[in-house]
Amino acid sequence: MTAREIYEKRLPKARLWTGDLDIEPDALEQIRQVSELPILAGPVAVMPDVHLGKGATVGTVIPTRAAIVPAAVGVDIGCGMLAVRTDLAASDLPQTLERVRAQIERDVPVGFEFHRDPLEPEGGEGTRLERRMKDLESRYRKLRILSRLGRFDEARMWRQLGSLGGGNHFIELCLDTEGGVWILLHSGSRNVGKTIGETAMEMAKRVAREVDRDLPNRDLAWLDEGSPEFEAYVEALTWAQEYAALNRDLMLNLVHRALEKALGRRVRFVGEATNCHHNYARLEEHFGERVWVTRKGAVSARAGELGIIPGSMGARSFIVRGKGNAASYCSCSHGAGRVMSRSRAKKLFTREDLAAQTAGIECRKDAAVIDEIPAAYKDIDRVMAAQSDLVEVVATLKQVLCVKG
Repeated sequence: MTAREIYEKRLPKARLWTGDLDIEPDALEQIRQVSELPILAGPVAVMPDVHLGKGATVGTVIPTRAAIVPAAVGVDIGCGMLAVRTDLAASDLPQTLERVRAQIERDVPVGFEFHRDPLEPEGGEGTRLERRMKDLESRYRKLRILSRLGRFDEARMWRQLGSLGGGNHFIELCLDTEGGVWILLHSGSRNVGKTIGETAMEMAKRVAREVDRDLPNRDLAWLDEGSPEFEAYVEALTWAQEYAALNRDLMLNLVHRALEKALGRRVRFVGEATNCHHNYARLEEHFGERVWVTRKGAVSARAGELGIIPGSMGARSFIVRGKGNAASYCSCSHGAGRVMSRSRAKKLFTREDLAAQTAGIECRKDAAVIDEIPAAYKDIDRVMAAQSDLVEVVATLKQVLCVKG
């Protein structure tokens, strides 16, 4: 019996795209708990990058009827990827990319850093980006969830637009198989998304206590459609997802300018950028019914839709086109997925291990990023093989430069 067959017997209410990849016992239990919620509108779809998360596993697609589980969406609302090809070829890059990385790190705040003042985007896209910033600001004042947020630094929220954050967020320069240079980046809604997510989770738990809701895990508390709490959350959720997408577009603007400054030449984009969420919820139609689909570490992969599946900082990444597989709610994985916790990675590996596994890549190789070492992630090629019926590969990328938070 294969690994997948074993897991399918243990998870009769889930559909698995895990191939021969292992699922950790704690993650199996999380999937089982989610798959038995009474609000589900169908089987949970489990992606090949699945691993333990808070409330629900990362790498899971959860369809719900007239309800959303805020913890399943998570705290990095709208976290996702952006990719765009430039008109540069590998031969246009200098032998060492240290100067390019330094320029990007000067222009894009990373980790807990943020801009001194709100951004004023430059170039041809500047006007459109500024218009989106103003639209977000005007709508923010009307969010019904504001009264529930408690103390919150609004000024920092606007200065965090166009910043990377930490953890597994990154900015990369990559080469495709034809030697074309791509900009690839990964980030989300920064502190405002975290605050909205945490507030909604507490709202859901309070509602569960008030109605004496029987839950296998307190983190799986949900909000019911039509309730004031649900309406306030969905409004803020939609807003935070737009904030996250704008954050990535603003970072692209900054990285684009940084690349031009470092290379001393004009850089143009070839085609449109792909900007996709992988931590979010939205109303969709599946099997003839309108349901809420929560993708926690998963990407929409409707027929013909472009998406991005990154590997670790030492592996390949992929631009993919969705096949519209209905059984997966038209979804695919969001990356490689971790095989171990950050704390365990720091105990197992050294700076020398990190340097060896990222050889040839211009990136940080210090102790603070050991938890992002490639060996802490699943083999991206096995992950891709397990979802061949969900997506087709459009472009294969290999990073030559990586900026981490």
